[in-house]
Amino acid sequence: MAPSFSAAQATPPDSTSLSLSSADLKKVLAEMNAASAQFKSAQAEFKWDTYQAVVQDHDIQTGVIYFARKANITRMAGYFKAVASQGESKVVVYDGSQLQFYQPAIKQMQIFRAGSNSSQYESFLTLGFGGSGSDLEKTWDVALLGHETIDGIAVAKLDLKPRTQSVQNLFSHVTIWVDPSRGISLKQVFYEPSGDQRTCTYTDIKSNQPIPENIFHIKTAPGTTVQVR
Repeated sequence: MAPSFSAAQATPPDSTSLSLSSADLKKVLAEMNAASAQFKSAQAEFKWDTYQAVVQDHDIQTGVIYFARKANITRMAGYFKAVASQGESKVVVYDGSQLQFYQPAIKQMQIFRAGSNSSQYESFLTLGFGGSGSDLEKTWDVALLGHETIDGIAVAKLDLKPRTQSVQNLFSHVTIWVDPSRGISLKQVFYEPSGDQRTCTYTDIKSNQPIPENIFHIKTAPGTTVQVR
């Protein structure tokens, strides 16, 4: 059986299978286009597992993440839960022009100006949450790896390779499991050139429900120092 299996694997796919694959990807991207047009907001519980290859260690962080679109800008706010083994809670907010990172335990706020790199920031900070298939193709080379089911939800597994060198320096590629009917990711894996990777999973997802405006505004404690980068 082994020789026949190897021979089958060595045979290149015919043009019909290639066209079907291309058509399937176009269908997924078209669904994402339709979902993006209706996207207003999303909220989810998250778990981020960051793996450092050199020390073979995992850093796991959990919390709640919010996305809201306003005037064609998708804002993001992540509230990290404090865990005894990981230290203090943290807050990250991206408003389309800058990224704010607040650590209340040490009363420190860091602000990163997106500037001309705003599209780069948004390409991975809001990846798979309300973005259209057309926008995805502008930033990434997109390949459809198949269809799977996560928590009873049918998802498309897409592999994304960055088109720009600046993003390639950060990630060699990203794999997302997206529900194209809602334009929402249930899972993402970011692969770094160093071999490190971050696996993000999202559960208890609520879409197109009102999100209080104050979610996207960080309230700092008196005496907080601010660093702008």
